[in-house]
Amino acid sequence: MTREDAEKILELPKEDAIEKIVELGNKAEKYDELTKKGDPSESSDDDPATPSGMKPPYSKPPGKKRKKKPGQKKGHPGAARPKPDKIDHHKEHTLSCCPKCKNELRKAVTSYNRYTEDIPPVETEVTEHTIHGYWCSCCKKIVYPKVSDALPNAMIGIRVVVFTAWLHYLIGVSVNNIVRILNFSAKFKITAGGLTQAWKRLADQMEASYEQIRKSLSEAAVLHGDETGWRINGITHWLWCFATKKLCFYIVDRSRGSPVIVEVVGALFKGILISDFWGAYNVVGALAKQKCFYHFFTALVKTDKTDKSSEWKAFRKKLGRLLRDAIRLHERRDQLDAHVFQRRLARLRKRLAQLAQKKPEEDKDVNRIKKRLRRHKDELFTFLGYEGVSPYNNHAEQQMRTPAINRKISHQNRSQEGAKTQAILMTLFKSAGLQKLNPVEAVLALARKCIDSDAPVQVDLQTVD
Repeated sequence: MTREDAEKILELPKEDAIEKIVELGNKAEKYDELTKKGDPSESSDDDPATPSGMKPPYSKPPGKKRKKKPGQKKGHPGAARPKPDKIDHHKEHTLSCCPKCKNELRKAVTSYNRYTEDIPPVETEVTEHTIHGYWCSCCKKIVYPKVSDALPNAMIGIRVVVFTAWLHYLIGVSVNNIVRILNFSAKFKITAGGLTQAWKRLADQMEASYEQIRKSLSEAAVLHGDETGWRINGITHWLWCFATKKLCFYIVDRSRGSPVIVEVVGALFKGILISDFWGAYNVVGALAKQKCFYHFFTALVKTDKTDKSSEWKAFRKKLGRLLRDAIRLHERRDQLDAHVFQRRLARLRKRLAQLAQKKPEEDKDVNRIKKRLRRHKDELFTFLGYEGVSPYNNHAEQQMRTPAINRKISHQNRSQEGAKTQAILMTLFKSAGLQKLNPVEAVLALARKCIDSDAPVQVDLQTVD
């Protein structure tokens, strides 16, 4: 309120002025109450509406106690860092006087050995390459030997390119932080743009190996598939992942539909495809399919929160017991006779068929789940009919964990070329990790072979020394 507004109120008749002043006073009191509610210092600790972050730590109830004592059980064998296999340096530590009283010391009376492991200071190495040209009488031109220490026409060494790509695409270090690491730890001067261009050229060199992994997955016996949201220059795309126990393949596409799956594994997959209940997987044919039990349980738990009817609870109880019985049968497969196992499997299928039967005037959630059971009745117990098949899609979910975390740091990609580079390099690094290989050394060896060859090299990571 300004001074002029206050003067206008005073000029009003006495009763009108009193009403106006009382009205303004009430508004001021309400404003003070709202301000106190939003102020942590004024809010009540006992008020259930007060957010946990606005309560002081001493007023919060104590946290839940651990179910078991942390650490190993009492009496377990000790664990310590193993003794180094080799010793690079040896140092003698002696004293001439006591460090406390400064008394002169003459001869050591005892000694012990202590080992320390450290990383020496890293310095940039510069190599001058003298490349000799030779006249080829057959080709009628001068030919030169390949330099596998760097990408063609590049001054940055191939090891730096592969190592930094591993840091960015697999570990999740941002480009600017990689530039700082190289600058401070190795005094290696490079820009963020120079790094990203080097990664793109590395991916171009290794695209043939990327395609070979895709081809190998299309011929796999068991394949896991999953997808998650991704962005290219702010536009929604999808990051797809297809994985076996030894290989992992990523692809970024604008579509979340079946054309991507057909592009990777073909319209008719000859193996067993394990996935969640996303409809795109239904279009692709396969020898057999397995739908993830965890996703099924998640859908049931979500429905439990909204549907409290007795009809849903009874149906939910029967379905949950059926799924758990299937998992228990899978766990006891090696302990049962083949005839007994097949008899119990047939009983499970019969129970599933009876449970999925449609009945009139049923709960809408029961109808929805029954419809899913009828649609996927041949895709729920595949893991019981084939060995090496899991009832869960956890393997593909695990391969998605790394890029899902890294996308919060890198903000995904800014161009189609960047997305392609990310897919190729993540595929190679992840596949090397699944094969228990050193991802940097494995991809580095593969990159050198690609540089040395005139034609595109198709090398499986398992064959890399």
